Amino acid sequence: MSDFALFMALTAVMGLSIFLSMPIVYSKRAQGRWAVGLNAAAIGILVFLLADIFSDVSPLLYPNGYVANAGLSVAFALAFVVAFVGLYVVDNLPGRLPAPVPGAPDGGVRSTALIIALGIGLQNLTEGLVFGGNWAIGALGVLAVVFVGFFLQNVTEGFPIASPFLGTGERKGIAMMTGFFLIGGLPTLLGGAIGYYFINPVSLTLRDTYFLVIVDALAIGAIAYVILPMLRVAFRPLDTRERSIRRNQLVYLGVLAGFAIGFLVNAI
Repeated sequence: MSDFALFMALTAVMGLSIFLSMPIVYSKRAQGRWAVGLNAAAIGILVFLLADIFSDVSPLLYPNGYVANAGLSVAFALAFVVAFVGLYVVDNLPGRLPAPVPGAPDGGVRSTALIIALGIGLQNLTEGLVFGGNWAIGALGVLAVVFVGFFLQNVTEGFPIASPFLGTGERKGIAMMTGFFLIGGLPTLLGGAIGYYFINPVSLTLRDTYFLVIVDALAIGAIAYVILPMLRVAFRPLDTRERSIRRNQLVYLGVLAGFAIGFLVNAI
């Protein structure tokens, strides 16, 4: 097997590990309080991903530690706005996918899941860039850490994609969920190929730096947009005050647990 073929095979394993969450997504226990908890954990994971992506891009934006690079900062801000506003426009188009269901964000569970998958796909594109760039320069020690960390992190990313369906009664077809998971996972391979051939993490060119900043900003903007409707659904009022209080407590604990899971997986 050639070096590139081996690299792409490992990148595929890393990116498509998102499918390992599928059995839990389809578990009969993913209803009621479990659904609330998994939805909240999905929000926590997305919050962690925001922090994780920004921690990767911040050294580029602040090369001296405290003074921002003006050009890169403008590029970051514009890309963030493009992703956030772009998803808002798509999510509010007439006739969007599909008709809303009770308790779901206005765009319906499928369109919400699609938007989450797109945001995670952009984030995984950046992971592929990191893996490909380090493979190309032969940084074996870094590669081992990156592979294990990204593999485990991608396992958790299936929950945010599936979260709009949990507790709604909306049918989760295997083909449909497979498509959403591929949207989230396959960009890892694209990013890997680009990183392998064009990105040198040791000596980034100005073009590479702008490219990385823009991709990271698009991912952050997409995930930031996705979190808002998920929070709106998580805290929607229930029929009694007592039930709302109990549900809210579970949401707080779930978000904390999701963030902790993301942090611990990333630290391995």
